[in-house]
Amino acid sequence: MNEHQNNGDGYSYIKKVWITTGIVAFTAILLLLLEATFNVFLLIFAGILIAVFFRGLTGFIQRYTGWHEKLCVGIAIFSSLALIVGFFWLIGAQIQKQVAELIEVLPRTVESARSRLEGTPVGDKIIDRVASDQSVKDLQTFAGGFFRSTFGVFGDLYVVLFIGIFLTVAPSVYVNGVVELIPAKGQEKATRIFRELGEQLRNWLKGTLMSMSVVFVFSAIGLAILGVPLWLVLALLAGLLSFIPNFGPILSLIPAVLVGFMQSPQTALWVIGLYMLIQFIESNFITTLIQQRMVNMPPALIISAQMILGALTGSWGLILSTPLTVVVMVLIRQLYLPVKD
Repeated sequence: MNEHQNNGDGYSYIKKVWITTGIVAFTAILLLLLEATFNVFLLIFAGILIAVFFRGLTGFIQRYTGWHEKLCVGIAIFSSLALIVGFFWLIGAQIQKQVAELIEVLPRTVESARSRLEGTPVGDKIIDRVASDQSVKDLQTFAGGFFRSTFGVFGDLYVVLFIGIFLTVAPSVYVNGVVELIPAKGQEKATRIFRELGEQLRNWLKGTLMSMSVVFVFSAIGLAILGVPLWLVLALLAGLLSFIPNFGPILSLIPAVLVGFMQSPQTALWVIGLYMLIQFIESNFITTLIQQRMVNMPPALIISAQMILGALTGSWGLILSTPLTVVVMVLIRQLYLPVKD
């Protein structure tokens, strides 16, 4: 009897070992697949953000007109695309000209800055640090990772736009499809979580677009007053890069300071002061208004998410890290943290 029991226990132990091995192998395969396809998931998420924008605009139009939803969806999509095309058609020639000038001017500006810094103790240290082989190698590695793309830049934009349009036209088809994969007892909560995610992403997107507009307008006015060349393209770059918290303003400041330095060191200092003032206004007023209507995200958490996703996936991870953090915060609050009465 004891021998039979021991054999049974031995068989049970071997079976548990195989089950554990299978679970570990399955988890490893899933992680490898996730690593290989994570950029694709980021593109899908970018398409979801586009759909959130279109659906928010659709709700705004329907609320003030009372028209049929399908008609409002069409108006929202075509009016947005027409506005973007019209904007670049009206000032596209000027932007294209200034971008070409910026590309031509920047190398000369860097060389001018180098010649001004040479001969001073601090300047020589800066030049040695920036021009070292390791610094150049690190910069090349960062640039290569930042501009790494899944299907190419235009291919990615094409995929994101059409995913956004498809999700905008029939969002319930995709949401209900995901909810049906969940056991029946959890479907009601899943539907509630999807609604919460949509609301939080919509509020975040409203605030971000408002922030981008403020940065663009203030930058354009300030650079024009300072008489900085290429002010329009520099302001547009500052507005677009403000979509990326923390790192975006730094990236937009570099070409602006170089162009200002081309005129004089005093102009470069004025440009730095202008950008610091704009970021102060944006951070203390616009961002405060945003966080009053959405999940409050600690700055250290955003920076950590940006560094991790940027290192793993390049530009898409850096750009989408903040809305992904919003999603994670909502899921933690809904699924893990206890509900407060």
